This record gives sequence, structure tokens and C-alpha cells, in this order.
Amino acid sequence: MAKILVVEDEKNIRELIKFNLENAGYEVLTAENGKIALNSLEAEIDLVVLDLMLPEVDGMEVCRQMRANKKLRQIPIIMLTAKGEEIERILGLEMGADDYMTKPFSPRELVARIKAIFRRIKELKVDQEKIKDKIISAGKLKLDIPRHEVFLGTEKIILTPKEFELLRYLVINQGRVLSRDLLLEKIWGYEYAGDTRTVDVHIRRLRQKIKADQIVTVRGVGYKFAKME
Repeated sequence: MAKILVVEDEKNIRELIKFNLENAGYEVLTAENGKIALNSLEAEIDLVVLDLMLPEVDGMEVCRQMRANKKLRQIPIIMLTAKGEEIERILGLEMGADDYMTKPFSPRELVARIKAIFRRIKELKVDQEKIKDKIISAGKLKLDIPRHEVFLGTEKIILTPKEFELLRYLVINQGRVLSRDLLLEKIWGYEYAGDTRTVDVHIRRLRQKIKADQIVTVRGVGYKFAKME
């Protein structure tokens, strides 16, 4: 049974999420602020539902600390934001959140997204077992699939789980134009009902980290990883 940590300071929302996740068969821990959340992460947590606006330690800082911690950086994070917090939402994605939902949201949709994340993790493990070449190269880039490690020359690049999945998918499809909707389906594991800025933010972070211009924007469509000449 997967264990989910719900971090939300509003009790009614926290209990609503807990109720729906438990009904879906998950074990649920809760935290009312970021400080408690960071302490709770000492347990074996499989996914975090994280409110952005929290007392004491806010969601952005919780996200930052998780992504900076080698033991915690692989845990998926779904961030909850209010309607008027677009800048904060984008910053949350840039900090390493895998996805976000805007309040008010449907608990059923939250459960569906969580199921999709776990399904995608399972599919990725199966895909990795099928891959004959455990090391994928593209120019100076090298992806160690089993270890989830990326090297640019001799420099190790630290990526979040979603950034790694996205880069891997781009590289194995070099030269192919991939739409944002396709990337959402393949990397996030569901048919996304909202906007596609999640993909754009992750692409921007990848470009900054791998210092490469091989990730090309195809205006009005999506992205492609240019083939090396």
C-alpha cells in the first residue's frame, strides 16, 4: 500500500483529501505545516500532496529541501495553489514539484492524478528493464538509466524525477517532434485537462541544467531533441 503525506494547514481541506485518498486504498499521513511535514518525511513516503501557502515553513521551502536531499528527491510532489498564485505556481514547478492543482479542485481528479503518477512509475520500471543499453548518450550527455543519473561530460547533473523522465524521453526520440500533450501523457501519465505550462517549465529547467541548445522549440506544437550531426 502506497503511503501519501498530505501537507495542508486548512483542516477541512486536509481531512477531505485524507478521506478520499483512504477510500482509494492509500495509507495517509497528514501535516498542518511545513515544519511537521519535513519531520514526517523521515517515514517512508511514496508521494507528497503539498499546499503552497503554509505557516512556519512554506510549501516552496519544503519542496526545495526535498529536492536538495538525496534520499527524498525521488518522491513525487503535487503542489496545491490558489487561483491567484500563478507566479508562485510556476516557481513551485521550477523548484521541483512534479505537478500542481489549483484550488478549488476535485478530490476525484486529485486521486486520478496520483494513480497516474504511480502507474507511470511502474511503467517506467518496466521500460527500464526492457532497455538493452543502460547508458544512453547524446553528444556530451550521458544518461545512466538504472541509476537515474545524468552526466554532461564529467559533470554530474542533478535532475528531479520528472526532469530525468522528460530528458530520457526526448533523447530516445531524437529528431522527432513531440507535442506538449504527448509529453504530458507519456511523462505525467494522464490526459491533462489544464494548460501545458507544466511541460514548458520543466523544459526550461532542463535547458538551464544541461546547458544545451539541442532541446528545440517547435512553435505551436512542442519540442524535439535535435539529432547530433
